Amino acid sequence: MMKILLTASLLLLTVLLACETEKKPFSIYAVGDSTMANKKAEVYPETGWCMVLNAFFDESVSVKNHAVNGRSSKSFIDQGRWQTVLDSLQPGDYVFIQFGHNDQKIKSPDRYTEPFGEYTKNLEKYVLETREKGATPILFTSIIRRHFGEDGKLIDTHGDYPVATRQVAEKLDVPLIDLQQITENWVNELGDEASKKMWLWTEPNEKFPEGRQDDTHLRVEGAKEIARLAMENAKEQNLPFAERLN
Repeated sequence: MMKILLTASLLLLTVLLACETEKKPFSIYAVGDSTMANKKAEVYPETGWCMVLNAFFDESVSVKNHAVNGRSSKSFIDQGRWQTVLDSLQPGDYVFIQFGHNDQKIKSPDRYTEPFGEYTKNLEKYVLETREKGATPILFTSIIRRHFGEDGKLIDTHGDYPVATRQVAEKLDVPLIDLQQITENWVNELGDEASKKMWLWTEPNEKFPEGRQDDTHLRVEGAKEIARLAMENAKEQNLPFAERLN
């Protein structure tokens, strides 16, 4: 009888330990623009960096990429896309927030925002409403545009938008992955010619008879490298979700 009780106790202990060590699933929601977004097969090899993000995590994490081409912090809200994310958020989830590229477009009133005005207010809205749902916001500055000067170094094209993002992160105590700085350092090391292999510089084909010389959008190799650099930075900052990285 004693042996049976001991065996049963050991089995129960094993089950309890397994339950304690089981990873609780959560989702990462990406909200942003075309540099993050999923792409159609017809524009291959164009790839958003959040399109490849699932591969960096174990099976307990699901990446839900809601980023869309051409959206700004304003139009993403106005079109109801942010509400769709909010309605799906669960406690323990994360929201990756990266806007700025399209907020700059002053001739597009449905997208344009002033860095220290509406843009800042929009980022604060994303952060506060994410927290209200029991989820965790992560702010990202925009990846660079591949625009080199005569001295062979990148020329900044984002102005005050990364500055405003950093200020919101500091004010509201939000984790920040500074992709503008990270990608600037990386691309300056690569140089002009080598970095073309990461952005959407492609040879002519049937769909694009003149080829593409796109310094904003990424090809597969660039998307994978930026995702890797971003997640390395998350590890360096000891952000909680980084525990689930492969």
